[in-house]
Amino acid sequence: MTYALRPATSSDLGFARDLTCQNMLRYYIQYDLLWQDEAFDLAWAGRENWMIMQGDLCSGFVSLSRDAKALYIRELQISEAFRGQGAGSWVIDQLLAKARAERKPALRLTVFKNNPAQALYRRKGLEVVGEDECFLRMQRDVGACSSLKHTDGKP
Repeated sequence: MTYALRPATSSDLGFARDLTCQNMLRYYIQYDLLWQDEAFDLAWAGRENWMIMQGDLCSGFVSLSRDAKALYIRELQISEAFRGQGAGSWVIDQLLAKARAERKPALRLTVFKNNPAQALYRRKGLEVVGEDECFLRMQRDVGACSSLKHTDGKP
């Protein structure tokens, strides 16, 4: 599959909110958390948002923030019909490259403890660095040389 990221616009908010609620509501219920559309909308407004495209089809979105210590994945949502086709892995690769280009020391995210997406994050090199009753905090250090492979045995 060929993927692309395009900047989100205000017209993408409804799709992103509905997709996130659809994907996450079971976790909110399980952990006795309250889903609020208004809170999602407020968070969306303060983040950098990208739509994940497969040709002309929108298969999901990613929402980012950053500080001096890291690039943060705040949301990575894939529509159910598009899961298992490599989009999530591709997006994480793009974000690792973005973090390197911005000279951020790490890529970080938070995931519900029972969300199977954590298997993808582990495959992409993110490690658990903390947890609470609901969430795992995961991180991958992304120093400029961390992804370079050398065939001559030299670092």
